[in-house]
Amino acid sequence: MVKHQPLQVYERQLCLSCLTGIYGCRWKRYQRSHDDTTKWEFLWSLILFATFSLLLVWFYFWWEAHNDYNEFNWFLYNRSGEWSDGTVPILATTAAGFTYIAFLLILALCHVAVGQQLNLHWLHKIGVTAALLTTVIGMISVSQMWGEEWDIVMISLQATGPFLHIGALAAVTALSWLVAGQVARAEKTRFQVLVIGLYLSLLLALYLAPLSITSPCIMDQSSLKPPPRIIGHQGAPMLAPENTALSFQRALRLNVSGLEADVTISVDGVPFLMRDRTLKRTTDVEQVFPDRQFDDASLFNWTDLLSLNAGQWFIKDDPFWTVASLSVRERQQVEGQRVCSLQQMLGLAASSNRTALLRLRRPPALHPRHQSWLNDTLESVRLSGIPQHMVLWTEDVERGFVEAVAPGFQQTSLEKLPVEELQHRGISHLLLRYNQANERDIREFYSHNISLTLYTVNEPWLYSLLWCSGVPSVSSEAPQILLKVHAPIWLMSPDEYCLIWIATDLISFAIVLGVFVFQNFHMIRWRMSGMRSYNPEQIMLSAAVRRSSRDVNIMKEKLIFSEVSNGIGGADELYMENGFDCYTNQGIAH
Repeated sequence: MVKHQPLQVYERQLCLSCLTGIYGCRWKRYQRSHDDTTKWEFLWSLILFATFSLLLVWFYFWWEAHNDYNEFNWFLYNRSGEWSDGTVPILATTAAGFTYIAFLLILALCHVAVGQQLNLHWLHKIGVTAALLTTVIGMISVSQMWGEEWDIVMISLQATGPFLHIGALAAVTALSWLVAGQVARAEKTRFQVLVIGLYLSLLLALYLAPLSITSPCIMDQSSLKPPPRIIGHQGAPMLAPENTALSFQRALRLNVSGLEADVTISVDGVPFLMRDRTLKRTTDVEQVFPDRQFDDASLFNWTDLLSLNAGQWFIKDDPFWTVASLSVRERQQVEGQRVCSLQQMLGLAASSNRTALLRLRRPPALHPRHQSWLNDTLESVRLSGIPQHMVLWTEDVERGFVEAVAPGFQQTSLEKLPVEELQHRGISHLLLRYNQANERDIREFYSHNISLTLYTVNEPWLYSLLWCSGVPSVSSEAPQILLKVHAPIWLMSPDEYCLIWIATDLISFAIVLGVFVFQNFHMIRWRMSGMRSYNPEQIMLSAAVRRSSRDVNIMKEKLIFSEVSNGIGGADELYMENGFDCYTNQGIAH
């Protein structure tokens, strides 16, 4: 009498099912395979990695561009005519896409780690394609509309480079477990050499990467200059509406070193403060003068300008997401703001003994004050009572005439020119965007007694970087934040950085070496001890992981029926070394 029992007993593998199911919708055991990945699926793996790399750069760009979000929204406003925070949908979609692609990449690496065939589901392929195209289109759009902002990537790497290097080295070191496993399971020596060569090349490049990392914050403490002076760009526009009296008062309470304002001339010759060409964004002109909401701001007379509210838009639009932090009294003050005149702003600066940096906009050609606008501005400066040496004059038009009328003005240029030409023009001050001056330029201007102010600096990391570079002053929309930075965020001497670099490389190398030895221990022992210590069944099972699924199944059947033909009873369990399948021969009697 022969008693029949099943030859194969499968263990439940929930984690493996989830892994292959989520990645390729292969939830059943028979759907999975240990065969080599097809060339088509390998190509999709490369596309997945390329998409992840692009999204990583895109995500990093927008993370560091936080310093200039308001500038980006202003660009959008000038193109569309409507104010909105365009960074919110970009950040939301970028974060979602990066999380999704990173998750798929982790699943793909897990497939490789456990020896499963890669087979990305078609829905995921659509998602990867959409993420890739969206990222590429976004990068092209930013390059066309806001191309200079890409400089923030290289500038920020001076602040984050040493730490990103450590993070990248940690990630590549962790991949050594995966690479060592692939080498141990590889059947062809050529493939083993290729994998090891590529991995070691990447590792060596990271070990030597600090040779190309430069940062002004890698310096001796004794060489650090005083912190840059902070000028309130349009006052304190995160705490009150830009270019209003309240905004400048808030900035002066914060003890800024100066005030910066944008000056326009009204139709009756009164200089007032307005950044935009029209009044639509920062006043209620749409309700008071609906037929004139798109007119140039300089075409209004001073009486009409005083009738406009210049604070309600701040509460409504909340351009810096700071309205929630205002008290009820502060909101009432904001809502009551009016258009501020240049004379009023200069009076505030003079009473606090602070400098005033003026950026002028000439009226249109048919404007009644097109020819006399400089005289109108100079007259307002005189009437304000501010000392001439406290005024930074940026207008190039008829600079000689201005020097003759007001010789005490600090002549300031908005254009980066050679030192010799600046001195020839009598320029003693430069106002540049923060990406227009590198560390060498800063040293050169300093050595020739040309003062430098960089705008717009809102983030502590950028302020710290410019501090280490020796910048004398910055213009900021966030003086309340920068004034809390009492020391650079990080500062280390070259010897300290060299020690960290060498220690990190040595730790990484020790871990990688240990992982490779551990992963290949059985192969090393087999080659050193010879074949005699292994029986045929062990050799076949050890080699199973190097063969295709079809060959493995044939070997397992041969082993099982070999045991049956030898009359072995009881329970003999044969395990695959990769730990996926368990085959049991139980209670077989003859």
